[in-house]
Amino acid sequence: MELQAEYTGHVEPGGAAARRDLDALTITKISVGPMDNNAYLLVCKSTGDALLVDAANDPERLSDLLGHDERRPRLRTIVTTHQHGDHWQALGAVAGATGCFTAAHPADADELPVPPDRLVEHGDTIAVGDSELSVIHLRGHTPGSIALVYRDPAGHSHLFTGDSLFPGGVGRTTSPEDFKSLVDDVETRVFGELPDDTWFYPGHGDDSTLGAERPKLAEWRERGW
Repeated sequence: MELQAEYTGHVEPGGAAARRDLDALTITKISVGPMDNNAYLLVCKSTGDALLVDAANDPERLSDLLGHDERRPRLRTIVTTHQHGDHWQALGAVAGATGCFTAAHPADADELPVPPDRLVEHGDTIAVGDSELSVIHLRGHTPGSIALVYRDPAGHSHLFTGDSLFPGGVGRTTSPEDFKSLVDDVETRVFGELPDDTWFYPGHGDDSTLGAERPKLAEWRERGW
């Protein structure tokens, strides 16, 4: 798998993956499928266990992230951030090929092509080898949308937001009630709990930090999208 020379938070559809190296984990980002979906592979350095956030499309390219030699990471878990079809086109193929277990929020579970092995709620944790991610339920884009946060003991936090938070606004909603629910949850459960240096990784497009987006919260609420 081709890798960019440095991690910037930007990947091109069909292009090279980007990897960042933390003390305990590596995070690899790749864009897959016709809707420029981001998938993220997290690998624990000490155990070689791996977790994939959104098996969105292109199962062959996702498998290439793991490599093919005997020392390749062992994919233990696929977490699906929400029920929309562009985020799970490769779920069955990758889970079937690797034998890993799958996880999602119960409110979106029935819409997935593979019944989750584990249902996760707000505040639950999911292991990635010796590290763990915390689940944040963000209601509005879909009933069961979740984000995952890794609080790096040696650095800043890393937040995987699915389609609930992007640079420039919250995810798409289909009613004023859903928009209010989502912006309320994002404000209280994300911006209210995590510091400005938290780097976040959305389901499409480029990354950002909470600090870069925090001044725009009132504007997002006012414009209604």
